[in-house]
Amino acid sequence: MSAELLEWSAAALSMLGVWLMTRRRMIGWPIGLVSVALYAFVFAEARLYSDTLLQIVFGGFLVYGWMSWRHSAQADGLVSIVPLPARRRFVDLGAGVAVGLALGAAMHTWTNAALPWLDAMLAAMSLVAQWWQARRHVAAWWMWIVVDVVYVGLYLFKSLNVTAALYAVFIGLAVLGLRRWSAASNAPVVTASGRQPARTGTPTP
Repeated sequence: MSAELLEWSAAALSMLGVWLMTRRRMIGWPIGLVSVALYAFVFAEARLYSDTLLQIVFGGFLVYGWMSWRHSAQADGLVSIVPLPARRRFVDLGAGVAVGLALGAAMHTWTNAALPWLDAMLAAMSLVAQWWQARRHVAAWWMWIVVDVVYVGLYLFKSLNVTAALYAVFIGLAVLGLRRWSAASNAPVVTASGRQPARTGTPTP
C-alpha cells in the first residue's frame, strides 16, 4: 500500500470512528483500533515518533474503552454519560503535563523527532482526552477541540495535508460530540432491565 493510500485509509477510518463516538455507538471502538494501527505507520514515516508511540498507547486505551462501554450500555445500546469531578480533572491534567514534559525531554535527547516538545505535549493531552472519553466524560470533547486545533497547524507544517484536513473535520466532530454528550448527560439513564436507577449522589470515575 502506498503512503498516500495508507494515509487516506487511516483518515477515513478515523473520521468514521469519531463520528460513531459522538453517537455513543460501541462499533466506534474496533474501527478506532484499525485506524490507529494504520496511523502508527503514517507517523513513523513522518518522524513524528511521539505520535507513533501515541497510536500504540491509544490501542490499549481503545481496548479499555471498548470493555468499559460494554459494561455501561443502556437498554438502547448506548452508554450513559458520567460527570467529571473537579479534583479528578486537575489530577488528570497534571498527569498529562508531566507525561508530556517527560516524553518531550526523551524525544529531544534521544531521537531526531521534528517537533519533540509540541509533539509530546499534544500526545499526552490526547491521552487525557482518550481516557476521559473511555470514562464517558463530556470534558473529553473540550480537550479534543483544543488538541485538534493545534494538530491542524502541526500537520500542515509537516506537509501531512490529508491528516491536517482530517483534524479540521475532527474539530467539527468534537463540537458535535460535545453537544450530543451534553444533551445525553441531562437525559434519564435507563438500564438494560428497562428501569431508571436511583441516584444517591454524584457519580465518580
